[in-house]
Amino acid sequence: MSLEAISIKPQNSEPKNILVMLHGWGANAEDLAPLSSMLNLPDYQLLFPNAPFPHPEVPGGLAWYALDTGKYEGIDESRQMLKDWLLSLEENTGIPLSRTILSGFSQGGAMSLDVGINFPLAGICSLSGYLQFQPQKLASILPPILIIHGKNDMVVPLEMAKKARDELTAIDAKIEYYELAMGHEIPANILPIFEKFIKANN
Repeated sequence: MSLEAISIKPQNSEPKNILVMLHGWGANAEDLAPLSSMLNLPDYQLLFPNAPFPHPEVPGGLAWYALDTGKYEGIDESRQMLKDWLLSLEENTGIPLSRTILSGFSQGGAMSLDVGINFPLAGICSLSGYLQFQPQKLASILPPILIIHGKNDMVVPLEMAKKARDELTAIDAKIEYYELAMGHEIPANILPIFEKFIKANN
């Protein structure tokens, strides 16, 4: 079983880089795909994969793992599927992981941090995300990481972003960290920060 994804390629050229965006709990690939027209990334192929599990309450909504029980059921399967899918990208696109940015919103941001630090990626972005694991020091150099979080986030509290920043910094991750006056969302004013990080690390 592999992840299904919406793929959006540049209009006038072959892509040189990849941006992966993982949706949050209860959403699906179509939730973030409109961002492709709002980002100025002419050399990028944008990929929006669907999480593998149906959401228990939202029709058409998907989940990377269960949040309603507090036991994270499905997380091991999603981790493995995301790892396998990322490894297949280079073969399928010809673009190496070193030119790939892994990003995500909310639960997708948590998955990006969790899986991404184990790969030689160009960068990792967590938007309104959190840590779902305890980071351990790795022998390899970690990709640069961008964390953007809302000061008024009522879904994933700001303290969880600070915890992610501090625990990842403790294992020698290079973090760019922003707290903005917003809630649990991706408003247009964060896109220039997101875009600048992507371009600086690819």
